[in-house]
Amino acid sequence: MYRQLTLDETARLREQGCRCSNWEMISVDEGFDANGIRNVSFDGEIRIGSGVHMENIGIIRTTDGASFGEGVTVSVKNEAGDGNVILYGALTSQTAALMVRSCDDEQLFSRLRQMVEKYVSENVAACTTIGNDVTITDCRELTNVSIGDGCELCGASRLIDCTLCPTPDATIYIGDDVIMENVIVQAGATIVDGARLYDSFVGEACHVGRGFTSENSLFFANSHMDNGESCAALCGPFSVSHHKSSLLIGGEYSFYNAGSGTNFSNHAYKMGPIHYGTMERGAKTASGAHILWPAHIGAFSMAMGKIETHPDTSMLPFSYVIGNGRKTSVMPGQNLCTVGTYRDVTKWPKRDKRPQDGRKSLIIFDWLSPYVIERIKAGASFLDSLQEEQGVDAEEYSCKGFTISSAALHRGMYFYDMALRMYDGSMSTVEWTDMLGLLAPVETVQQIKEDVLTGNIDSIETLESRFRDIYDSYAQWKGYDDNEAENDEATEEWKDAIRRDAEREYAMGDVSEKQIAEFLESV
Repeated sequence: MYRQLTLDETARLREQGCRCSNWEMISVDEGFDANGIRNVSFDGEIRIGSGVHMENIGIIRTTDGASFGEGVTVSVKNEAGDGNVILYGALTSQTAALMVRSCDDEQLFSRLRQMVEKYVSENVAACTTIGNDVTITDCRELTNVSIGDGCELCGASRLIDCTLCPTPDATIYIGDDVIMENVIVQAGATIVDGARLYDSFVGEACHVGRGFTSENSLFFANSHMDNGESCAALCGPFSVSHHKSSLLIGGEYSFYNAGSGTNFSNHAYKMGPIHYGTMERGAKTASGAHILWPAHIGAFSMAMGKIETHPDTSMLPFSYVIGNGRKTSVMPGQNLCTVGTYRDVTKWPKRDKRPQDGRKSLIIFDWLSPYVIERIKAGASFLDSLQEEQGVDAEEYSCKGFTISSAALHRGMYFYDMALRMYDGSMSTVEWTDMLGLLAPVETVQQIKEDVLTGNIDSIETLESRFRDIYDSYAQWKGYDDNEAENDEATEEWKDAIRRDAEREYAMGDVSEKQIAEFLESV
């Protein structure tokens, strides 16, 4: 419960350098202590919790039309679109994926919007609110903000229409020179070092810093953004960009790592910045990579060079995709047996910094999953069909937007056969999709869409519960292969290939004997 300031509290605040146009507009928690607030200017209706420390703040205020970032619509992937994600404090990667993939269905997207609007109306702050045990020091402007319990803001320049949603186990830190407008931040996130965010969402345990600039972008679960910039980027779990010259624009990413100087282009200088593409889970770009959207890069692939031929390699996971501007070459499966892939798939579960309780975005870490196996089976069939159609003696095979050399095709068949033998799940005919971290049978997602349309799902809470059911049923959907001996043999074959790849790098120098020995032992 909140109450008005007492006369003694108002006098104490004035003595401590605080100013307000109307002290009656400030309400405080029963346990409020005025001694912790110095040199702060207030304007409009403000609510302040107990245990709060605030010092040297230019202005904290509420203005007419405040949204606190809740219910704001942003456009991801298609930069020039009409908006395909509606922001709210409990947004998850799976719901964001559903919105993006439903935006062309006007009726379905309208239903989703109604559900979000209902959630926002029930949960949005009534005015600028500073929660319990919050620390705010040396900040310039806080306008229309809702700051949850335990958060810390130190040296931020400007927050306008923002909501910070911590949990008891994971607070939020906003640091020096940060500017945020229409931004929602979830538990465990840090935004520091002059980051600029506009119409954006920063999810659980994410980091944004070192001058990174974001516009109309979403970052979920353990994503890490430094130095570069993003626009209309839909960044699923564990999306990472560290470098100043990297630009993520108009793309969908997850379990992604951007090499230095990575750039994507969404503008053909004809119809506007309307093009977009997808880097499937685990895909990455090498230093200096440039991809001209539209393009679709398959799971766990490495994209290198200047890729301008708009390839779709979604059926060829674990590939090298190499462009020189005029031509794109694909080496199917080549990335399956590399140290980089091995380190990636083993490190992600260990690097989930979110507290175990209360995780919102649902993540299936399984790397050799039904989703990937489905694509590997399609890829193996595709390689067979290329030989049948273009001849077994061809030196190079032409595909839509890329080529495959004969040697690369045969190596790809070997790699995909190894992966299929390694797989310990059932070879079902169920079609799978990746909802930005949550692997799900397509039919279950389609049923969710139908239930939203019919009203069987009429709230955000019910929608998230349905996604949770899919997450909990993953092992059952995946099933198990009873050919354990073949699985083990193929897995050891894969590990031997990983060890050989590590030894090749050791032979280049720079890797110490201790490092190589420890790695080989760990495989």
